[in-house]
Amino acid sequence: VISSSTSTVDDTNTKFITNEELRSHNTPKSAWASVHGKVIDITEFGKRHPGGDIIFLASGKDATILLETYHPRGVPSSLIRKLQLGVMKDGELKTSFYTWDSDFYKTLKKRVVNRLEELKLSRRGSVEIWIKAIFLLIGFWGCLIKMYTTTDNFTMACMWSISMGVFAAFIGTCIQHDGNHGAFAESRWLNKSAGWTLDMIGASAYTWEFQHMLGHHPYTNVLDMDESDKQQKCVDCAVKDKDQESDPDVFSSYPAMRMHPAHEPSWFHRYQHIYAPLLFSFMTLSKVMQQDIEVAINKRLSHIDANCRYGSFIHLFRFWTMKVLSTIYMMVLPCWYHGPAKGFALFFLGHITCGQVLATMFIVNHVIEGVSYGKKGENVVGNSVDRPTVVNGSTPMEATQKVALSKDANLPKTHYNDWAAVQCQTSVNWSSGSWFWNHFSGGLSHQIEHHLFPSICHTNYCYIQDVVQNTCIEYGVPYRNESSLFIAYYKMLRHLKHLGSSKKID
Repeated sequence: VISSSTSTVDDTNTKFITNEELRSHNTPKSAWASVHGKVIDITEFGKRHPGGDIIFLASGKDATILLETYHPRGVPSSLIRKLQLGVMKDGELKTSFYTWDSDFYKTLKKRVVNRLEELKLSRRGSVEIWIKAIFLLIGFWGCLIKMYTTTDNFTMACMWSISMGVFAAFIGTCIQHDGNHGAFAESRWLNKSAGWTLDMIGASAYTWEFQHMLGHHPYTNVLDMDESDKQQKCVDCAVKDKDQESDPDVFSSYPAMRMHPAHEPSWFHRYQHIYAPLLFSFMTLSKVMQQDIEVAINKRLSHIDANCRYGSFIHLFRFWTMKVLSTIYMMVLPCWYHGPAKGFALFFLGHITCGQVLATMFIVNHVIEGVSYGKKGENVVGNSVDRPTVVNGSTPMEATQKVALSKDANLPKTHYNDWAAVQCQTSVNWSSGSWFWNHFSGGLSHQIEHHLFPSICHTNYCYIQDVVQNTCIEYGVPYRNESSLFIAYYKMLRHLKHLGSSKKID
């Protein structure tokens, strides 16, 4: 299995590669990636990659986190050597917020893999998720058709639109989410089809991959302070000059909402816990009508290079074709059957329902009382350089480490900025261990498990939850769970209120 550190190399025989050169190979036609400082060419291998073309998301960037998190069984060192072109030149990659030197994640991966093998469960999805997918797809299209044809009772047509929005939200959490993570099935074709259902409900799976898989997942609640300062001064720079370690989910909502304690508070943030639910409703409308199109045209999502998808004519063709088709059956046809005013109202109602359901289940996992945040950049000083902190500046993992060490003085040290430990510090579960709520939420109730193992199907999370929790306790890593979604939502709103009135943490 590939080592978590760069091997010693012979300077006379090794090619040293610059960041500019790495970034220039950022499309499926020429795809390079950096893994623990080693540069590999994945252009040809990507065509036969067992997980499908998801590997091309690594094109032109440091893909260490992607390799570590999507392969719980590890990747053979022999394969890395076969694909290796050289190593990154010293100082070319920006210093990472994370370390990979701890035993915590290595041990956890082994235990989770063993649990799945003991229960004879496939890492990826099977009949359980497929049956749910069929039910949700029938529900979505059935409600959409009933919305068209219920022309004699507009109130009932609105109810069908709301129902359609609910089904669309669950398609997002229970089908496309696993599909685009490569966890819906062993089949690459089934994974791609499942991921395509996001395009079916109006959004773009490609843009979602950039926001979610290249931004949010690897760098949860981490904010690049240098870039944040530039944004507040309306200063932009080329993608190649930006730090890829920053979570777009915490900075893209600013200044409308303050979701990171390092952001400068404004007077209206004192009321964000009141207007937040209203803004959440517009989440999918904003994505479908604005973000998707901007990213496809500009080939970037803030600091994330989008050429690995939108640099391809075939991918652009799929994007625009699905935008046109989904607009026809979700907006034009309702207007045809009900008239423009009522048709647009039905389209709007379905979207705000979908946005509210999705936001309710997503935001409580990372913006809630007790969750930690990370910061990086030249202006970051003190302990926060290498550890996540809560709003008041403390690090809860200090307390959990002391408890673990009191039980085992020989416990291997887990660094505060160990990547897996950071995921546990920046994520919160709700209703842990519940089979029903796990299915209901598409695994979002087990957010910690999902962030640690994104390539494992969500139907497995309730079976590995105790393994993850017990390993966290053993290694002194925080593992937080709220008893229900309703309590988590209340604590999220209370946290937003606190964030809205607290001072900026430098």
